[in-house]
Amino acid sequence: MSDFILFDEEFHQLKDVIGRLKADAQAKVVFIVDKNGQQIAAMGDMESLDTTSLASLTAGNVAATDGLARLIGEKEFPVLFHEGERDNVYISIVGQRVILVVIFDERSSLGLVRLRVRKANGELERIFDTIQKKVESEKTRRQEGYDSPFAEITDEDIDSLFRE
Repeated sequence: MSDFILFDEEFHQLKDVIGRLKADAQAKVVFIVDKNGQQIAAMGDMESLDTTSLASLTAGNVAATDGLARLIGEKEFPVLFHEGERDNVYISIVGQRVILVVIFDERSSLGLVRLRVRKANGELERIFDTIQKKVESEKTRRQEGYDSPFAEITDEDIDSLFRE
């Protein structure tokens, strides 16, 4: 699912889930990034953040950590946590598809964030499963019903077109 289509209905579902997560975890910012570093959805105070850089650095962080995991014989590290003086960053891989990022401060706790992220991950996985099924269904529908505009053109038609 490196490239996928985000349907309007599922986009709103994603926004609902991360909005609830932001409120329930008392987070400052919650966003979803694909593994290429493209932001998919976000909730919270994003004005003071360079979201493009944050998204790409998050994806790079996950990729580097995956390399570390493989070096020591682990499949992956599905959760990363960075603790700062004021803000903390909790990163979770959702269904090996996307990256969920929660930025929180002293108003919340790591335990609360972990608990709320675990619940949100399940909901997000179901949404991304639905997206994948829709994409596959659409692809199958197009392949079965696809009529090329060139299907009825014969070799003779092409020859006569280029003859003078």
